[in-house]
Amino acid sequence: MTAPKGRIVQFDESLGTGISLGLDIVETLHEEGDGPQHLAIYESATFGRVLALDGICQLTERDEFIYSEMLAHVPIVAHGAAREVLIVGGGDGAVLEEVVKHRDVARATLVEIDKRVIELSQRLLPDVCGAAFDDDRAEVVIADGAVYLANTDRRFDVIVVDSTDPIGPGKALFRSNFYVACARALQPNGILVTQSGVPLIQGDDLKSTMTRLRRRFTDVTCYMATVPTYVGGPMAFGWASDDRAARATDLGTLEGRWLAAGVTARYYTPAVHAAAFALPGYVAALLG
Repeated sequence: MTAPKGRIVQFDESLGTGISLGLDIVETLHEEGDGPQHLAIYESATFGRVLALDGICQLTERDEFIYSEMLAHVPIVAHGAAREVLIVGGGDGAVLEEVVKHRDVARATLVEIDKRVIELSQRLLPDVCGAAFDDDRAEVVIADGAVYLANTDRRFDVIVVDSTDPIGPGKALFRSNFYVACARALQPNGILVTQSGVPLIQGDDLKSTMTRLRRRFTDVTCYMATVPTYVGGPMAFGWASDDRAARATDLGTLEGRWLAAGVTARYYTPAVHAAAFALPGYVAALLG
């Protein structure tokens, strides 16, 4: 889809579930298809700039902060002493920006399969990634995340899987052997969080993810947040750890850690963190 400057066309993302996301696009800023996936960045009429991979909206400038803050801050604050953080995917830098806000994080390693996502995000989505890639603690590895985790001997306190949906290059990040590799790469009290889709319309995907995670971790569930351009209802973020205490961290402790971190956020608060684990009945039923 190409939108000449000044003319509004429609970006339609088919979710394969009987509904779609439609955005009014006023300009195509960049479009290419030579790498691992088709990549496009648009200027939308309402949501600012839009990153789309293989025709699927990955983020918009207007609401990405909800997704990014909940993926990054929930596990880091729950852990309480995270020094080594791994981000799988997330080449747009949005989650990386949130991670490096935490002063106690010594290193944030981002493994992205498509270097063009990073290059174009830095150039065309500066309000999304900020100066995250210039942070001395940020380490970028261009590689398949599943292959990287299968072979690394490093250990992490938090692993954030900021993946696409389970199609194309992202499919490998939803398989059982990937979660086995994640479990091996975590410190004993480590936490894994994942993008797990919209339960109301992608319930089978969430259910299968939970089943696979339970084979490797003792504490498995999800938490939720509503991101407007991820249509179909609240979005789920998978949670897995062998430290049962992390998810049960009381609100007072969360507030103390957040205050000490000195991080500024637009969506995340310790109260939202605690409430996000209160699941609607239909989601609890999916989790079994």
